[in-house]
Amino acid sequence: MSFRPERLAEAIKKEVSDMLREEIKDPRIGFVSITAVKVSKDLRYAEIYASILGEPADQKASIKALTGAQGFIRCELGRRIRLRYTPELTFKLDQSIGRGAQLIKLIEEVQDKGGISDEQS
Repeated sequence: MSFRPERLAEAIKKEVSDMLREEIKDPRIGFVSITAVKVSKDLRYAEIYASILGEPADQKASIKALTGAQGFIRCELGRRIRLRYTPELTFKLDQSIGRGAQLIKLIEEVQDKGGISDEQS
């Protein structure tokens, strides 16, 4: 990834996080954190990864609500970040935090069974 897509990804991450915290008040959107943004080389497309706390059904509802608000978010991004073209946005669920929690739980289960001691790990 070249320098410009990386800078744009960081700017999008900051602005979308600010919008979610201050402007978007949709009750379907739960506790959402923007964890990563990937921008295509031509700067036309951006995938926004969101970590959402809650049950899988709540997470899906939040992603659906974010997808529904993407027109507003894209318009606001165009206003805040001056570009020739504002990238098309796609929201995706970032499941890395959930996977990390599952791994920690598995490690703890193995330690509880006596498979690994703290000194060995």
